[in-house]
Amino acid sequence: MKTTKRIAVIGMATAGLAATALVTAPTASATSYNGCGWPRVCFYMTDSNWYNGSPTAAYQDVTTSYQNLGTSSRGANWVYNSRNDDRAYLRYVYDSTGATGYRCLPPNHYQQFPSGYTVTGIRIDTASTCP
Repeated sequence: MKTTKRIAVIGMATAGLAATALVTAPTASATSYNGCGWPRVCFYMTDSNWYNGSPTAAYQDVTTSYQNLGTSSRGANWVYNSRNDDRAYLRYVYDSTGATGYRCLPPNHYQQFPSGYTVTGIRIDTASTCP
């Protein structure tokens, strides 16, 4: 009996966003990147956590509404989506105005949140591309 192994190859793409950049992680399959195991969306509270590959929180459930982030993820500097087929919507607050914003994080991409932005919620959706 012959077994065929399928490996999904994810294309690299970047998208410019106002104030911060959305960046593609290296091509991935059902593995992990930067300490974030598949299929999770990982949060890194500090730059040190990010550069050391030490996520402080991870979410993986597909939801129809936003989940409020806990103390190990709210205000994270970095977020990485290790999922291959699902996008993640991130809710954040502009600290200077209190206005709420939203970012779509495609599969196998990461987002840095600079000072002045506080990420507050997540919603994982089964679509693979961002509008």
